[in-house]
Amino acid sequence: MKHILFTLKGCPWEALNDDAYIKHCLVEASKWGKATMLNVTSHKFFPQGLTAFALLSESHISIHTWPEKGMAVCDVFTCGDHTDPMAAVQFLKAELDATDIIVNEFVRPLE
Repeated sequence: MKHILFTLKGCPWEALNDDAYIKHCLVEASKWGKATMLNVTSHKFFPQGLTAFALLSESHISIHTWPEKGMAVCDVFTCGDHTDPMAAVQFLKAELDATDIIVNEFVRPLE
């Protein structure tokens, strides 16, 4: 099991506040990560920002956005040797046009 926690910085406000676009990014990230998408859901906050979650057969991908800070805090958690969670991370960095990324990678379970 691999769990990657990451923060994307320098992202455009418009991308981080667009619910449909973020959902699209989650669907595509799951493909890049070679995971099986089961469902995607989100909640939009007022006046800006959103939380979106992709439920995968192999676990999940989440994105929490702060458009006013140009920041998204995310994670990709997958099990199975067939998955490539770092590819999903790199896809999201590129697709959300981040200028910087902070990444922490864990192998689960922590012991």
